[in-house]
Amino acid sequence: MHQPPLPSLTAADPEIARLVEGEAHRQFGKIRLIASENYVSRAVLEATGTVLTNKYSEGYPGRRYYEGQQFVDPVEALAVDRAKALFGVEHANVQPYSGSPANLAVYLAFLNPGDTVMGMALPMGGHLTHGWAVSATGKWFRSAQYGVRKETGRVDLDEVREIALRERPKVIFCGGTAIPRTIDFPAFAAIAAEVDAVLVADIAHIAGLIAGGAHPSPVGHAQVITTTTHKTLRGPRGAMILSDAAHAKAVDKAVFPGLQGGPHNHTTAAIAVALGEASAPGFRTYAHNVVANAQALAAALAQRGFDLVSGGTDNHLVLVDLAGKAIGGKPAAQALDRAGIEANYNTVPYDPRKPFDPSGLRLGTAAITTRGLGPDQMPQVAAWIEAAVAAAGDDAALGRIAAEVAELMAGHPMPGWA
Repeated sequence: MHQPPLPSLTAADPEIARLVEGEAHRQFGKIRLIASENYVSRAVLEATGTVLTNKYSEGYPGRRYYEGQQFVDPVEALAVDRAKALFGVEHANVQPYSGSPANLAVYLAFLNPGDTVMGMALPMGGHLTHGWAVSATGKWFRSAQYGVRKETGRVDLDEVREIALRERPKVIFCGGTAIPRTIDFPAFAAIAAEVDAVLVADIAHIAGLIAGGAHPSPVGHAQVITTTTHKTLRGPRGAMILSDAAHAKAVDKAVFPGLQGGPHNHTTAAIAVALGEASAPGFRTYAHNVVANAQALAAALAQRGFDLVSGGTDNHLVLVDLAGKAIGGKPAAQALDRAGIEANYNTVPYDPRKPFDPSGLRLGTAAITTRGLGPDQMPQVAAWIEAAVAAAGDDAALGRIAAEVAELMAGHPMPGWA
């Protein structure tokens, strides 16, 4: 059953309670390889369900527009202090509701409509909010996009510099949503300095790896850092903006009153809990294990003939190009789901297929590492992936794989289910 138990919800709304229980059981029985997902601790789950959700708190600690902040202010102050200590930054804002609003706050803080922003193109691994055309950031601002080399799947920093010198952006984003390789923050910082741009490192995917010392940090290179608080950081669905002191005021004004009203205090509390957990010595082991699992999974998939973008991974994320497998990413992801393996279809660089039916699969190892799986089990996971992709459309075969997956996962405890 769900942990913590849900007796009041079950009594008041059994239909919703049944769906929550079903989702918890689904998460328990599957190999979850969506790179943006994880499992939070029971402490984080409990924090998100407290009476803090009842309280409105527009403003910042000590400067609120509502009375009754005697306990909320210390909660937010704790989250801020823990974020600053964990990442070694001068300033932290823990109020953004999610990663996209955090990035929008950057635009409000440092750009005017029509100004030029530079980021990685979405099909190359960037994020919608880095200036892609269908996003408000691509509609309200002039966008310059960089990509990766077709031959290597890696960012060509000479090309990035060339585009920056030509387009003169006011803000440069580095980071993205499907980048399997280490981000060269010092090189991006040198380019940004050359064109007098604010460098923003979007570390939403790798924040936990940075906190755990498994990926280089952008601190000291990027003036502003945005991140979600879930994914590899293993916290609730929220976000933070970290910055140096010189950019702190602009960031805070952009978040509130620029974009948001009152923060979600229950989420802030859960962020504080997660940051405390990430400060513990064991989290460093976790972060390094995430990378070890990703690299072991990548190697096992490559041995089975899968084409990996950039040839492998340096972090938690593996991007698979299925063009040589005669199946698209979407039917492959659907087959995997039926086989008890949760992934998402994804575009790959220079993808000839449409975004809603792309050539790729994006896999991540943060969640299975939380469950205790290790590199020795990645060859079996790769074997199941190969078998499921080959068995697309064969429900009986996919069901047999799902039963084997469930048997494996039954031996690995899950926070939130018992």
